[in-house]
Amino acid sequence: MGYHYIALVDVSRTQAKPALSDSQIEYLKVRGLRLVPLAGPVTLFISPETPVLALAGGLVIGHLFSNEGCPITADALRAHAGQDLASYLLKHCWGEYLLLRTQAKTAPALDVMREPSGGVPCFHHVVAGIGFITSDVSLAHGLGLHSGEVDWDFIAHALAYPYVNTARTGLIDMRELLPGSALALRGTAASLSEVWSPWAFVGHAHRHRDIQAAAAEVRASVETVVRAWAETDRTVLVELSGGLDSSIVAMSLQDVEAQVACCTMVTPVPGADERRYARQVADALSLPLHDEVLGFDNARFDFVPPVHTARPRMSVLQYVTHEAAVAAARAHGNVSFFSGGGGDTVFCFASGAAPAADAFRERGVSAGLAAIRDLSVLHECTHWTAGRLTLKKLLRGARMPPVKPTTSLLDPLVSLPALDSHSWFEAPAGTLPGDQERIAGLVGTQVYREGAPRGSAHWLRLPLLSQPVMEACLKAPSWMWIAGGRNRSVARLAFADRLPHDVLERRSKGTFINYLGAIYQRRKLTMRDYLLDGHLRARGFLDGAAIECLVGATLPPRDTSFSRLFDLCMIENWLRHRP
Repeated sequence: MGYHYIALVDVSRTQAKPALSDSQIEYLKVRGLRLVPLAGPVTLFISPETPVLALAGGLVIGHLFSNEGCPITADALRAHAGQDLASYLLKHCWGEYLLLRTQAKTAPALDVMREPSGGVPCFHHVVAGIGFITSDVSLAHGLGLHSGEVDWDFIAHALAYPYVNTARTGLIDMRELLPGSALALRGTAASLSEVWSPWAFVGHAHRHRDIQAAAAEVRASVETVVRAWAETDRTVLVELSGGLDSSIVAMSLQDVEAQVACCTMVTPVPGADERRYARQVADALSLPLHDEVLGFDNARFDFVPPVHTARPRMSVLQYVTHEAAVAAARAHGNVSFFSGGGGDTVFCFASGAAPAADAFRERGVSAGLAAIRDLSVLHECTHWTAGRLTLKKLLRGARMPPVKPTTSLLDPLVSLPALDSHSWFEAPAGTLPGDQERIAGLVGTQVYREGAPRGSAHWLRLPLLSQPVMEACLKAPSWMWIAGGRNRSVARLAFADRLPHDVLERRSKGTFINYLGAIYQRRKLTMRDYLLDGHLRARGFLDGAAIECLVGATLPPRDTSFSRLFDLCMIENWLRHRP
């Protein structure tokens, strides 16, 4: 499953549509894509499983729902043909979709809008009005429309900021249309604009004043989204980590008309075994819990990465969990995966003092002191320590830039680029530091879909990153999320009557770091040779002596510096599999 399309664009012409050769048409047939009629300067090919809503002068690619969670039909949209359709969709609808609007009566034109969750991939290459827009960069390469040449400036950026998505990709002259953005093509000119911004929902017009009201909206949004996706996909495999986020997604499936199965990942070493908690959730749903054991034999760093991606995103851990999840879905006949991915960010899992600083600035001394008490309970520190950190945050503001470059194991002579711009990093004047930090965190969640594809036979749903849930959570001030000294407090309150008690009250989180450490010990020499003989070393990016030193050292307990080697192997592996 998944969304597969490619649109050939030529807005430089006045009449003719872009044409394909016989061999190109045959290639698209082999890939299973069909021609979809679309007026204007676009020739569009889409896979049979990709939903399409035809409109006057355009179409919607993907799944579209009303705010109440009902599937939207083309007839329903035609009733709003006279309105600004993009604005209507963003205000009254949600889903995973791309809006294409064409014009050919006067000068050829194309408008493309990507909804805020980014569920439908959108990469584009348009020069002087001619090019393509696609969900899958391998389609462009297979058609001979793009060389697949690596952008080495991007690789330098990826080495410094391996888990940040901006519009730049790893391919020369290939850009991504970011979630919540629009692309307008007029003749030889192209322009980008932001049509949805998370900053709008932390403003006073949307701000919750009461935590009960905030919790009610969060619950309603999560349940609406989960129900809509489940009743669309019909057969669902929930990836249960045992943590709060995936448990909330799972418990929202109660009384939903869909076939549901639950699985959890288990490793041969301690740290990630969450069955105690995951089983309680499965029991509450009256479902069995299926264990998927992540072994060492198939924990590879030199696998074939997904061909559709434009960046190195799948790591060793993502690969092995992906393989286990797909095997589980095949065994149980499920067509979609439900994950709690992004929950830490949208549910404001705050690690610093920003929420208390926000409370002081927004609600005054009394609320600020109460937030300091919550902060001290949450982090198990004294009131003095929590107060000192809050004062420091008030004086210094949010972390800017929000992500620091990672330089370990890189050649000291390499000139690393500054962090690429992203509109969500650019806070309006007067924005509270906690809001700045959690919106910057939303940028980090944009890597999840590329890093966890679930194969051509399955959908991947991330309900907590849907537009309604993001908006509902942003409306709750950061200090509400630490109320009572509990992290993600609004989400806990929202689902207090649904979650098993142990899950509701747990403060710890499972971790795969011991599993990764065990893989490292088994594969470190092979990983060293892989990097020292690879593209990154040949291009002068790596410090070979530092890699030799790391691999030869005996690391102290809880030293996780070895994890950097996995990031480098992820990038090297992607480079080795480019055309």
